[in-house]
Order: sequence, then structure tokens, then C-alpha cells
Amino acid sequence: MKRGKKYRNSVQVLDREKEYPLDEAVRLVKEMAYAKFNEGVDMAVRLGVDTRKSEQTVRGSLVLPHGLGKKVTVLVFAKGEKVAEARDAGADHVGGEELVEKIEGGWMDFDRVIATPDMMKTVGRLGKVLGTRGLMPSPKKGTVTFELAGAISDAKAGQVDYRVDKGGVIHCPIGRVEFEEKMLVENALTLMDSIVKARPASAKGTYIRRVFLSSTMGPGIKVDRQELLLRLQD
Repeated sequence: MKRGKKYRNSVQVLDREKEYPLDEAVRLVKEMAYAKFNEGVDMAVRLGVDTRKSEQTVRGSLVLPHGLGKKVTVLVFAKGEKVAEARDAGADHVGGEELVEKIEGGWMDFDRVIATPDMMKTVGRLGKVLGTRGLMPSPKKGTVTFELAGAISDAKAGQVDYRVDKGGVIHCPIGRVEFEEKMLVENALTLMDSIVKARPASAKGTYIRRVFLSSTMGPGIKVDRQELLLRLQD
């Protein structure tokens, strides 16, 4: 792949073979970001799991201590008194059948979807549309609930979901390059702590195999996983 001049210039400070301590990796991500927009920062974690086995699927949801640095638009499927509760809690869109039809027509102007349990039969029609985008409400994510205030608050605060892909890798955002280094480090450690705790009992051998940080347009930076895991034990 032919890379642009800005990309080539940005990677001159990077040693591709080196594994960097987390703090240094974060500093490099910020230093090498060259886009005119505020790039996102992502973490990729390669796991030692067999994704062919359902019991070794790794997934989770958590609220990052410093959020993701962007406004989160929340849609809530609810009816009855829960409609007013959702609006009072700060939901951007609240409704039922009319929202389903709007989404079926191609509307997707939202980032998170929450539903009360009694609405899931209606929401189920959107399985293919929302599921492929990781937006389908789920009890495991805490997005199918009657406790709307807490779920909406978590979503607005920057709740993220992660799930290992077929290649055994978890990709998850941890903030934006405009964040202070300390904020990105704390978000990264919070995510890693969740992934470590989600280790399947049947997973054998080395669980955390590789860790990378990157900005939206930047290269992947290898993170020293041993140093990272030691920090989680502190």
C-alpha cells in the first residue's frame, strides 16, 4: 500500500519492532497524529482464545473513566410512563413502532440503543440492521432494562462494548488524540482490566498476546504487554 507523505513523515520516530511502555506508546500516538480532525485513539488486543468455541467468546461493556470525547446520541425504545422517564434522563430519541419504521427506512442518526424488555418483540424486527452495527440492545450489555436512567447515564458517559472477532482480536476506542496523556492511559488500563477479568475459564496458555495502540490515521504501535499487565496488578 502506498502511504501519503504525512503518514511517512509521522512514522519516522517509530521503531516498528519495539514494544513500548504504555505511557510512551500513548505519547507516540499523540505525536504522530497528523490529520486535520481530532482523531480517535483505538486499542487492539490479540487474545489466546479459540474463537471457534462459544465458551471462549470474550465480550464486555464498561464506562471509561474519561469517556470517548464525543457527544453520544441515545435512542430509547419505550412505552407508557417509561417514555417520559427516558426523556427526563436525557435520551435524544424516544419512541416505539414509529422509530422502528423510521430505521427500516434508512435513518441511523444515533450512537446507542436502549430498550425496555417489553419493547424487544418490536425491536427484534431490526436485528439485521442494528446487529451488524453492534447497536442491538442486549441484557448482557445492560441496554435491555427498565432502569433507564442508569443505562442512559452510562451511554452518555462513554460506555463502550467490546467483543473478540473471528481472528481473536478485540478492537475498542479509548478516546481522542486531544485527550491528555494521563486520560488515555487511564482509559487504556480500565479497558485492559476488563478484558483480563473476562478471560474464559477454558482458555489455555498465554491469554494477552499482543497489544497495539493507534490513532484513526496513524500506524499501530506495539505496547509492552508485560509492563501493561504488571501495572494492572498495582
